[in-house]
Amino acid sequence: MKRVSAIRRAHEWNAADAADVIVLDAQDRHRRRVVFVGEQGATYLLDLPKPAQLRDGDGLLLEDGAIVRVTGKPEPLVEIGAPDPLQLARIAWHIGNRHAEVQVVGGRLRIRRDHVLEDMLRGLGAELRILEAPFDPEPGAYVSHGHDHSGPINDHDA
Repeated sequence: MKRVSAIRRAHEWNAADAADVIVLDAQDRHRRRVVFVGEQGATYLLDLPKPAQLRDGDGLLLEDGAIVRVTGKPEPLVEIGAPDPLQLARIAWHIGNRHAEVQVVGGRLRIRRDHVLEDMLRGLGAELRILEAPFDPEPGAYVSHGHDHSGPINDHDA
């Protein structure tokens, strides 16, 4: 089993250099300690002092210098739009009030499929589009934003 020594964010490395790929949904990309199995069958140990949010395109730097690419697994999502920014802000408030995870994609929002939330959003005048895509929700306001690029960044405190 190969050990992960650091996380490289997507903009910090060249994905063409990846030695392997792991495909994970959003929940599986928020970890402190776990064994991953790559697409080539190799196993990798992630063992961090605090949980980290891995994002689609991040790289797991191994002790031998190789990098394994993290790929977001497509999940059932709903993309939410609105006729104007004020309406989208109102919709975002209602989603946040229900403590649903949200991804911001351009001028639209994405959440996991949830028929109760979808009915509420339709009632608020939201424009909904059903899709399958990797889900990278916002990490939240209480996430520390470390600047040490030699190790994991965006670690959660809990």
